[in-house]
Amino acid sequence: MENAHDMEQARATPDPAQVTARDWDERVDRASRKLPERVQRGVAWLREPARFPVRLLAAILLILGGIFSILPVLGLWMLPLGLALLAQDVPGLKVPMEKSARWIERQWRRWRGK
Repeated sequence: MENAHDMEQARATPDPAQVTARDWDERVDRASRKLPERVQRGVAWLREPARFPVRLLAAILLILGGIFSILPVLGLWMLPLGLALLAQDVPGLKVPMEKSARWIERQWRRWRGK
């Protein structure tokens, strides 16, 4: 009987190694809440389903800007931001984006010695 309880408990507890699209959405929500209120409103506006054309154009421009980061004003920071915007509409990008974010966090903690 105890074995069945353990198995039920294991099913109820999500595997931290398993990454889902929902994890990425929650990460974006948490990050958005840390922004100034005016920027939060802008991000919320941009994430609305009706803003797909604006989001797609912004994502493409950011990705291109990231690719041409050797030019002044443009930077490599634009590439992940463009991919993050694109992930809003391409569910297949959410899991790789979440895995990348987790990898960066692990490397950051390792580099900082924590």
